[in-house]
Amino acid sequence: MGAVETRFAELQERMRALWPTLTLRSIGDEERTVVVVHSISLDVPDHLAPVYPAYEERFLCFVLSLLRAPRSRVVYVTSQPILPRLVDYWFRLVPELDTAEARRRLTLVALSDGSVQPLTKKLLRHPRVLARIRSLVTNPERSLIVPFAMSAYEVELAVRLGLPIYGSDPALLHWGTKTGSRRIFAGEDVPHPAGVEGVSTLEDVIAAMRELRARRPGIREVVVKLDRGVGGLGNGVVRVAGAETRRQLERRALEIRLEDDAPGAAEFYAALAVEGGIVEERIVAEEIRSPSVQLRSSPTGDVEILSTHDQVLGGTHGQTFLGSRFPADSDYAVPIAWEALKAGRRLAREGAVGRFAVDFVVAREGAGEWRPSAIEINLRAGGTTHPFMALQALTDGDYEAPAGIYRAHGVTKFYVATDHLESPRYAVLTPEDFLDVAEERGLGWDAEAGTGLAFHLVSALAVAGRLGVTAIGDSREQAHELYRSVEVALEDEVAALA
Repeated sequence: MGAVETRFAELQERMRALWPTLTLRSIGDEERTVVVVHSISLDVPDHLAPVYPAYEERFLCFVLSLLRAPRSRVVYVTSQPILPRLVDYWFRLVPELDTAEARRRLTLVALSDGSVQPLTKKLLRHPRVLARIRSLVTNPERSLIVPFAMSAYEVELAVRLGLPIYGSDPALLHWGTKTGSRRIFAGEDVPHPAGVEGVSTLEDVIAAMRELRARRPGIREVVVKLDRGVGGLGNGVVRVAGAETRRQLERRALEIRLEDDAPGAAEFYAALAVEGGIVEERIVAEEIRSPSVQLRSSPTGDVEILSTHDQVLGGTHGQTFLGSRFPADSDYAVPIAWEALKAGRRLAREGAVGRFAVDFVVAREGAGEWRPSAIEINLRAGGTTHPFMALQALTDGDYEAPAGIYRAHGVTKFYVATDHLESPRYAVLTPEDFLDVAEERGLGWDAEAGTGLAFHLVSALAVAGRLGVTAIGDSREQAHELYRSVEVALEDEVAALA
């Protein structure tokens, strides 16, 4: 273990020793600083590059929760300056937090660097900025860094700032790969699809398909997954039904069906050779849904079920994450949560820290029972993280895992959320334009009722025609109606400007 790794372990041990007094609801009157660095160090398609800076703003909702603790300070780091009106927007969502004193406890640090690189990597190139952040941390013994995902960059950042980080040691990240996920599921008796791990060549894929056909004679399709694919973009579907010979299977494998945004088959298999992957049965049934369970592991090894969601998937073959509905359907929300908890406890024993999610497919025939199959572990924050944090920040409630519901002040809450309310036509609107539209049309948050809308990715509108929305209601129907009101407003505005 090198000097950096040794120092990182010491910092993480310091956080463990103070837990849970560092948590939002336990900090009390203690002074602490939270450094938020929403850095994406994952392999994502090039077409997402223009919205990278906007993604860094997704944790602004988190700021409101932090500022509920009266002596908490937040240092929020981004590549580009955040539009001041956008910060105003978030403060005004919760009137009791919109005070001069609360605003003084938020410091925005922008690098003015629009290059397409992970935010943390860019931050490490600026020693004076690091020194400034250190100077803003008034009580380092009770302060920490909150990342989006962990990598060697985050480890170096923790060491250079002298702060622990609320995330897992990168040495554990193999448990968040497709192969690692399957091994966790198998070891903890979590139901999961039939599959083959350790594939890296076309020959491996063909052999895996033959093996799965022998084990599951009725199998119709398989999914080939890159080990570190994100959001379904590293997945390809291969139809095996009717392919009897090796040559037929090879032809099918070369005809792999990829999402529209993915490269071709040759590029896919080249990536498979580099990072490896799995082949597993694609669950097929009359009705298929894709729920997810979000969990949190504390530095002391306690695991908490945070939420369940039904994921909204799209793309050519329904493999790409677009958004979520909260909570997951009551028919399976509780059973999948307990299955996810088994995987979560194993991850905690391995030393995992922070937020992570377990994705499922649930299937049924007719009115029969839902059959859950765990698909993967995302050992990081993800697309369901910031909508749930927004819900907590705005309503100050809790998810009740045994019942599979969320209550705030005795009222059950629901939401519809997406990072993908998008159209090329929406790019005619600037962030300022959209905030004007939201005000004019009453697309806001009703703090008294605890219902309404919260927007993120606003900065992605002009560059990519994309907006993020969390629509919170007292029923699924109300949440959907609120979400629909944003779609209608956007369509009306762009039509008027055409």
